[in-house]
Amino acid sequence: MDTAMNQIHHPSRRRFLQGLSAATTAGIFLPNILRSQDGVTAGRRLGIACIGVGGKGFSDMEGAAKDNEIVAICDVDANNLAKAAAKYPQARQYRDFRKMLDEVKSIDAVTVSTPDHAHYPAAMHAIALGKHVCVQKPLVNTLWEARELHKAARKKGIISQMGNQGHTFEETRLVKEWLQAGVVGKVKEIHVWTNRPIWPQGPGVVWKAGEVPAHLDWQQWLAATPDHAYSPDIHPFKWRGFIEWGAGALGDMGCHNLDPLFWGLELGVPQKVEAMPEGLTDIAWPTGAQVKYFWSNVPGHGPVTMYWYEGKGADGAPRMPALIDELKGQPWSSTGFYIRGSDGVLYNKGDQARNLTIFPEQRSNDFLAKAPAKSLPRSVTPGAPQQEWTIAIKNGKAFPWMSQFDYAVPLTELCLLGALAMRVGKPIEWDSEKLEVVGMPDARRFIKRAAYRAGWEYSSAKI
Repeated sequence: MDTAMNQIHHPSRRRFLQGLSAATTAGIFLPNILRSQDGVTAGRRLGIACIGVGGKGFSDMEGAAKDNEIVAICDVDANNLAKAAAKYPQARQYRDFRKMLDEVKSIDAVTVSTPDHAHYPAAMHAIALGKHVCVQKPLVNTLWEARELHKAARKKGIISQMGNQGHTFEETRLVKEWLQAGVVGKVKEIHVWTNRPIWPQGPGVVWKAGEVPAHLDWQQWLAATPDHAYSPDIHPFKWRGFIEWGAGALGDMGCHNLDPLFWGLELGVPQKVEAMPEGLTDIAWPTGAQVKYFWSNVPGHGPVTMYWYEGKGADGAPRMPALIDELKGQPWSSTGFYIRGSDGVLYNKGDQARNLTIFPEQRSNDFLAKAPAKSLPRSVTPGAPQQEWTIAIKNGKAFPWMSQFDYAVPLTELCLLGALAMRVGKPIEWDSEKLEVVGMPDARRFIKRAAYRAGWEYSSAKI
């Protein structure tokens, strides 16, 4: 079979709905996700507040606005706020999300699309008030905050979502269904690589104090983190490379590119993690790194090792896995993954899982000739997690396939465990229940933020 024929293309809306109907006929439980046809969902508009409305925050706001009303917007940057207000002039404008959430009583749900360090206080303040939240990936940049966010969401009974849009895609479901059907036999190893970081990281990362721009509220940008001088080396884009405010390349892309693998194999918590970073400093994530995750017994497969590669090594070359025989002669992208099993290889070129090919060719021909029936529920809003989330809120219950916190927190923890192993500097065994590294009490300083600004100490116990 021609390689192009082996690749998976995006289904049309009509084909998707046909598949949804077939899935229902097959006995898969699906909530009443198409209730707009009888006017119940369509007749109810949620009041949405948006925290962070520049860049990705703007598109998140647009996604949540469908069939709803943007009642309030908040951004520390007056330029971002003005652009958002031009599109949603009826929305009340704020620079401080705490003031917005406390004052605007018509808010039902909140999008959080700030830099990583501000996700936690923004989401926690909203959850404390009983507001549903959709938080961009990664949910947070410390392991303690991830766990507290999960506890708070459960305590208040809100409907949550993480903004990793790939979890809504058709191909993510195909990965899971194919793996369950034995597309590559018993999985032995997984390799995932990214061209990130595309911002400064490593020893070259410095900050020089500068004058705060007139349009920026720097104190609100810092949110719960300790006071710090403004620098153009931090804001508006380079914050991802700093340990205090970002989560590095693994935090940025792990929730996208590890998602189909974590979900598809139901990996859960790894028994051991080790990392080999290049250029890690006290303030900045490394120039490049390789992380190894070990699972001793993945059900149906046995021991599985997953390798993550990011950035560049000491020689300046991109960190990528060695080219294996099955993939020789194939287009090799700067981002992708492959799953190697006893009977073949599943290769994805690019981010998430949108360009799948099975190798060797004979394995592809045999498997696709008898491809498994679709057994997993499909999202009604592929590529639009904010819309999926608002529909779930109107229905009164999270859909089981969503990237809601019961799923998104463990996925975020997987990414943050790799970052933790980088900082610890030696292989770690993670005790997920106790939220600690076994036998390494000193690692606690990397699990919870060292300090919070006065008045910003959020916790699940306090809400």
